[in-house]
Order: sequence, then C-alpha cells, then structure tokens
Amino acid sequence: MNLRANWLLDPEVAFLNHGSFGACPRAVLDHQQALRERMERDPVTFFAIDYDGLLTGAIEASAHFVGADPAGYAFVPNATTGINALLRSLPLGEGDEVLITDHEYEACALTLEAVAGERGATLRTVQIPPPVAGPGAVTQAILDGVTPATRFALVDHVTSATALVLPIEEIVAGLAEQGVPTIVDGAHAPGMVPVDLGSLGCAAYAGNWHKWVCAPKGAGFVWVAEEWRDRVRPLVVSHGAGHPREGQTPFRARFDWTGTDDPTAFLTVPFAIETIARMLPGGWDEVRSRNRDVALATRRRIESQSGLQPTGPEEMIGSMAAFAIGPPAPDPFGRAKPLQKRFAKEYGVIVGVSATRSSPRLQVRVSAHLHTDESVVEPFLAALADMGEIRT
Repeated sequence: MNLRANWLLDPEVAFLNHGSFGACPRAVLDHQQALRERMERDPVTFFAIDYDGLLTGAIEASAHFVGADPAGYAFVPNATTGINALLRSLPLGEGDEVLITDHEYEACALTLEAVAGERGATLRTVQIPPPVAGPGAVTQAILDGVTPATRFALVDHVTSATALVLPIEEIVAGLAEQGVPTIVDGAHAPGMVPVDLGSLGCAAYAGNWHKWVCAPKGAGFVWVAEEWRDRVRPLVVSHGAGHPREGQTPFRARFDWTGTDDPTAFLTVPFAIETIARMLPGGWDEVRSRNRDVALATRRRIESQSGLQPTGPEEMIGSMAAFAIGPPAPDPFGRAKPLQKRFAKEYGVIVGVSATRSSPRLQVRVSAHLHTDESVVEPFLAALADMGEIRT
C-alpha cells in the first residue's frame, strides 16, 4: 500500500523532517476546509451559537487521546505558546531556581531565561552531553541538579535537536520526591509515544497536534494539574475569562476564548487522530511501532554507512534519530540553517539541523512517519558521501 499517496508531499524531495512541522494528509486538509467553509457561510452562527459545542467535543476527544482531564485541558496554537503561558504563570521570586537540561528546545529555554531574569530568579542548566549513555544517566543528572532553591523543572518528553525519548515518568517521580513540580515540554510526544497525563504526575504539560498526529498547523494544547490551574493564565486575556459558560471551569473559561481567530485547526484534531489510526489495522499502537521500526532501521543504515555518531542509545529512540555532524566550531545555532538549506537546495533532502546549548557540534535529525520508509534515506546517504567535509 502506498501510504505516501495520502499526503501532498513533493515526490521530488526526500522528506525526512516530519518532526519540524509535520505534514497533513489530504483527508485532514479537506476536513479542515469544510469547517472553514461552514464558518464563512455564517460566521455569527458558527462562533456565537455552534462553536461552544464544537470546541467541547474537540477538547474531550483530544484530551482522551493523551489521558487528560478535559477540565484542565485547553487548545493553544503550538507547544511553544503553551510553555510560554505556563512559564509566565510561575510563582518565582528573588533567589529561586528553575531547572532545565541543555537539550531543551531553544525557544523554551529563552522564554525561561526571560521570565527568570524579570523576577530575579536563576536558570539552572543540567549538562547531559551527547552521546547520552542511557535513560538512567539522564534521570540521575536531572535529580543531581536539584538544589534547595529549585522551585520547578522544565523537562522535554522527547528532545528536539537530539531526538531522544526521555524517561519522563521516572524524572517526574524523582523530582516530586524532592518536592520539585515538573512542567513537561511534550512538543513531539503525542502520536510518537503513548501519553497518559492522568498517571504522569506532572504539574503541567504542553504538546503539539500538528507533528506526529498530523493535524493542521496551529493546533497545540496545554494541560494543567488541578492544584495548579488557578495560577495559570493564557498569554491573551479576552472577555471569555470573565464570563464562564454553564459548567465551564475557570481554567477553561480563561483559555477557550481569547479572541477571534480561525479555530478550524483545533476542531480538526479528533478527525486527524482517527485518520492516522485508520491507516494501519492495529491503529495507533501499530502506527507508533511501525514508525519506530523505520526510524531504527534508518538510523542503523546512517550509522553504518556514514560513520556519524548517534546522540544516544536505541532504547531512547521514538520516531526520530539524530547524529552529531561536522567539526566543533563557534555558533552552532548560526550554522544550522545554512547546512539545512544546503541539503535541501543542492540534494533535495529535507532533514532537521539544529544545535544544543552545550555542544559546539551540529545535530542532524531524520524522522519517520507513515509516508516514509527506509528507502527514503538513500538520497541523504548520497548527500553525506558527497559532503565528506561535514561528517567529521
């Protein structure tokens, strides 16, 4: 079965970077367009009368997929927006510390730097240099980084640049034993790995639907545990915050209506969940397993044929794999975009290229989804062979 035919992806490129922005199947785009047409045929009826029911249904279905209590769940445009809302709601003061790792997504690390700086708090960064030895090494490094001043930790579920699935359950539990609540950056997790927020025990979680669930761009979510909900505010305050509907929690009232926007990406999430599940007989369990198998097979071929060094062990791989690439040099973040552009323009290869805060080397990342198979890596391997100077 040619599953790639379900997507609009350019057949002329080797698309190995689903992880950055996802890709919508045709059916999902059609569903969103139908919602847009319904909205534009009668905007007042859509927003003033129908929207509450449509939104509630979308929230309940998508919250169920990640095991979340809908009362503490809200849609946001993307995980970065959700993390910003969470971090800016933190009760931080002079002398407090917030813990992150050096694998944290740069936009979220920059947000936390800004928030901590505004309030006289300190950002404490745990160093976990790649290649990572294993899940236990990550957990221990984070727990060893806690001090009496640590008030919160921000931890990835799946790291972005280094493409590693962290042992988030053990990390959250270990931090809780030391009295430290965890905010989880789950941008890559939903659809890649099972997520059960009802049992995870974190204070809050933000994720994306546009990546591995293949919903439209502009669909993310934030979830907050009950004991923290009164503290968390959206980045935009609109009149919805002051006028809860019947049965609506104060948290949902603050987030559900933050002004007029195109909500069709949110409303399409349940359809996207169903669409991907129907593509394989085993539903989401088979989707996740198949994508991991392809990612592992691709990683092994890259490692054996190019000599590039993976960022961690196979047990920490989900649907992506990353490798250190190029010699150590200053400003790895500044060098990432030109290298990514070179792969695309010269070789027709779409990969992720990024950096971490503690390494002077770049990280190149490949992704697997139902529209890819192991053969898609061939143009990338050919490009690496031609670009011998960047491999060491």
